[in-house]
Amino acid sequence: MSGDERILRVARGWVEKAENDLKNAAHTLKLGEDCPTDTVCFHAQQCVEKYLKALLVLAGVPFPRTHDISELLALSPPSVPVQLSLDEQRRLTLYATTTRYPGDEEPVTLEEARRAVAAARRVKKALRAIMPREVLWKKRP
Repeated sequence: MSGDERILRVARGWVEKAENDLKNAAHTLKLGEDCPTDTVCFHAQQCVEKYLKALLVLAGVPFPRTHDISELLALSPPSVPVQLSLDEQRRLTLYATTTRYPGDEEPVTLEEARRAVAAARRVKKALRAIMPREVLWKKRP
């Protein structure tokens, strides 16, 4: 396997995982008032994180083991069309850890979970538009 093929395979793996996270978040959000909003936000964050890591793999940019969306965006090429406000970046980053464990945080509202999924969908759309076709994972039959 050539270096380019390996890069595409690794990036495709990140995209596949990102797609699964978004699918999980969007499907769970359909529960409405019974929705575990913390889980939705966690999976929305994971989608954004994994799409950004796929992009970094394609760009040949090494990245640390982190859930920090702002850090991953800072490593991304300047031409990347991802538009997340600083507040969205901060909230998404928090969802990677604070929503997974009990604590003193306020419960995540259904509207907040909807905004997290909307942000993940925006990142997905922006990054898929610039990724090579070979990376865009399609579910196998």
